[in-house]
Amino acid sequence: MKKIQLCLILLVVMSAMETLIRADEPVRLRRNQSFLGIHFDFHAGTDCTEIGKNTTPEMIHTIINMVHPDYIQTDCKGHRGFSSYPTKMGNQAPGFVGDPLRIWREITAQHGVALYMHYSGVWDTRALELHPEWAVTLADNSHDKEKTSVFGPYVDKLLVPQLKELAGEYGVDGVWVDGECWATVPDYGERAMRLFKETTGINDIPKSANDPYWYEWMQFHREGFRKYLRHYVAAVRSEYPDFQICSNWAFTHHMAEPVSVALDFLSGDYSPNNSINAARYAGRYLASQGIPWDLMAWSFSHAPFPREQKPAIQLKREAAVVLALGGGFQAYYTQNRDGSVRLDELAVMAEVAKFARERQPYCHHSVQIPQVALLLSTSDYQRSAGSLFPQYKGHSQGVLQCLLESQHSVDLMGEETLAPDMSRFPLIVIPEWKYISPAFRVDLIAYAKGGGSLLIIGQETSKQFAELAGISLDGDKQTIRQLDAGKIGFLPFAVGDAYEKDGSETLRNQVNEAVRLLFPNPPVEVSGSPWVDVSVSRLNGKRMVHLVNTSGDHKNVGILRSIDPVGPLKVSIRCEQKPSQITLQPSGKTCDFTYSDGKAQLTVDAVEIYEILVVE
Repeated sequence: MKKIQLCLILLVVMSAMETLIRADEPVRLRRNQSFLGIHFDFHAGTDCTEIGKNTTPEMIHTIINMVHPDYIQTDCKGHRGFSSYPTKMGNQAPGFVGDPLRIWREITAQHGVALYMHYSGVWDTRALELHPEWAVTLADNSHDKEKTSVFGPYVDKLLVPQLKELAGEYGVDGVWVDGECWATVPDYGERAMRLFKETTGINDIPKSANDPYWYEWMQFHREGFRKYLRHYVAAVRSEYPDFQICSNWAFTHHMAEPVSVALDFLSGDYSPNNSINAARYAGRYLASQGIPWDLMAWSFSHAPFPREQKPAIQLKREAAVVLALGGGFQAYYTQNRDGSVRLDELAVMAEVAKFARERQPYCHHSVQIPQVALLLSTSDYQRSAGSLFPQYKGHSQGVLQCLLESQHSVDLMGEETLAPDMSRFPLIVIPEWKYISPAFRVDLIAYAKGGGSLLIIGQETSKQFAELAGISLDGDKQTIRQLDAGKIGFLPFAVGDAYEKDGSETLRNQVNEAVRLLFPNPPVEVSGSPWVDVSVSRLNGKRMVHLVNTSGDHKNVGILRSIDPVGPLKVSIRCEQKPSQITLQPSGKTCDFTYSDGKAQLTVDAVEIYEILVVE
């Protein structure tokens, strides 16, 4: 009895000591407060026999002292399904030297840096080698070798127990779950088919997009993924309510729909090639989703093959595109096969971090001032996408680039986000979507009649709206008409793919002419170069005009060693009264400007990468 009492006393003392130690640790920012991070992963496999051998406290101290991140994401389970820490709940990689995850947690906690895990969710090759019954059943009745079924036991047998282990045993702050929506595929297993029949009343199971009920089949699986996501988030939070969860690319343009799961933040790793255009698109959709978000750049490019690390100037600009929209930024660096980090690569990230931190007070959590809304149609996405959650953009990517390269401040929005208050946008642009629901078309016409301006692009799309508005089109010529209190314009020809292909100046001028007729008095006008993205936002009661240099070849050049400055730029800012001052940040330079007719006018001599005008 005395031994038991002694053990209990010892446990109480140890718990109290642990509480004191944790109380002495610096406070770590939660993800909704975080601005800058760094991501490591290496997708451990059978070749990893000495994980942790070179993961030392000194290595992690060095990373933090170089980059000063708010958080670090590091590997714990990649797509191959082998855990890179000595898990008791999952499938360990072949060999370890100590417990590297405990070192990551201990050192990051000492510095007040949050620690998140890179964890592959739906995609788990090792789990399916051991449990083939957890796999998705394909249309030919074979089992997938990589993708687990969201209707099966994998989530409760492996994923939830392992996330609880990370939260409880290791005290990590959260998880960035990779291989999720974009890895999910339709399941022809008995349970999935039975649930489909019970849910829909449809007994014919389609095998391809050419079969009846394909749309219903895809929608059933999309909801299956949402339920899987809700289930594991709730299961982990029931025991660890402060554990922060993100599912990579969920509720982004990869999964173009309103947020319907209680995730702590949204995130995605945009393409390592053509990264500027990828970040432009992803960031503008995320900015309208209503919860904290960040985007991850790859620190390397696959062009030239197999890969080359990007220089600092290139990553600075990739960061700038994200920061100018109010989001957070992180960059992805691979790890060695023993889980250690190549410190020599991080000098670039240290330079990028300094660049970002200088701009943080003028961009982080800024909110876009509504000007031009570009529709990303959820209805078309869900009907036309070739798989469950692809990067299906229709023809909207080129239209976005065309608008941005005419210096318009653009938000990319779905129907459900746009519809509740369309009047906040002076102009809504509908690109060449194949399907827009009849009800939403009626809403858009009502918006224009009520005083808004609507621009319709593409032959078939223009025809649908012209018939609804009672307007006759003149072939493929631009048509602008008054519609009660507002205006409607038509460009009944292809824009998106053509502009994305070659960036035609003629096409850009045609689109810009229509925009100017429909939206003649934007809050900010910038001239002097097409190669500057403009976004206008509010932060701490001040108006911010973000100018990002986008010059150069983004599509065909994987490594960019220099960026030509753009400028001089003439900037006109509409203000109800004369500003007390306008400064150019982060340099702090006070700008000379004139004020007349409700406009403050000034010149920005050059934009090297990213400058911010602060209007007070």
